[in-house]
Amino acid sequence: MRYVKLGSTGLDVSRICLGCMSFGLPDRGVHAWTLDEDASRPLIRRALESGITFFDTANVYSDGTSEEILGRALGEFARRDEIVIAGKVNGAMHEGPNGRGLSRKAIMTEIDNSLRRLGTDHIDLYQIHRYDHHTPVEETMEALHDVVKAGKVRYLGASSMYAWEFSKAQYTATLHGWTRFVSMQNHYNLLYREEEREMLPLCADQGVGVLPWSPLARGRLTRDWETTTERSRGDAFGRKLYQEGDREIVDAVARIAAGRGVPRARVALAWLLGRDGVTAPIVGATREEHIDDAVAALGLELSEKETEELEEPYTPRAISGH
Repeated sequence: MRYVKLGSTGLDVSRICLGCMSFGLPDRGVHAWTLDEDASRPLIRRALESGITFFDTANVYSDGTSEEILGRALGEFARRDEIVIAGKVNGAMHEGPNGRGLSRKAIMTEIDNSLRRLGTDHIDLYQIHRYDHHTPVEETMEALHDVVKAGKVRYLGASSMYAWEFSKAQYTATLHGWTRFVSMQNHYNLLYREEEREMLPLCADQGVGVLPWSPLARGRLTRDWETTTERSRGDAFGRKLYQEGDREIVDAVARIAAGRGVPRARVALAWLLGRDGVTAPIVGATREEHIDDAVAALGLELSEKETEELEEPYTPRAISGH
């Protein structure tokens, strides 16, 4: 495993982050394919044994049970000061008023709920789970600053939004002397590269770490185009993200992987790991080989010709994932 600083901070993170949306009770969320605690724990252990110290979850994943499973496993398998837990806030946690969003009330409530479920006294990286257009950015940034100063959070991060929205939030924090975001968790992979236009250059200029979600495009980059899985058949959100023309890129990944004699996931992740500014892709896993492939991708260096073959079929498309 390799370790890098997160953006311009002094925080060390593994170059692979284990995404924990796969963990949680299936009857407590919208994803029927999630793994219960008995099935999740071996994957968390495998990640730790592979040198992964960076784990990403969210309060909305399986109605909080992802946090509970992750917290119990890390409490048993790892030393708290050696791992980095990333959490998220914004999504709906209950019906009725104030059940979601980035208001002061929501943030102050949900940080305590997440800490309780994770069984820890702090979250290392607390991220806003998208931009909240219904709350003044000043209210959000001050509340986030307060949870940092209270010792409940070490660093702040953001997720998919327009570059102007991210700039506005950062400027607001600077203007008032509040804590700024140190990372951006955005939608970025071989099938979706619109982030290269504005967000990635902005992050590079501002020293912000980049943590791409869906680095394997919901698994599309790992299988033949026509092949489906239990997850893809029930993934209405994922079907909106990609288009028929992406088949050429998927086929290019398959050709290069066959020529190299490696799984397709390693090729797709090796491409992403080689992009300037990318700190750590957030890789989900439902089998141990998913973790093994992600770690092995760190040692795969693509040639200039292979990179060109992967990138050439890409065509611009509408912004998605916000």
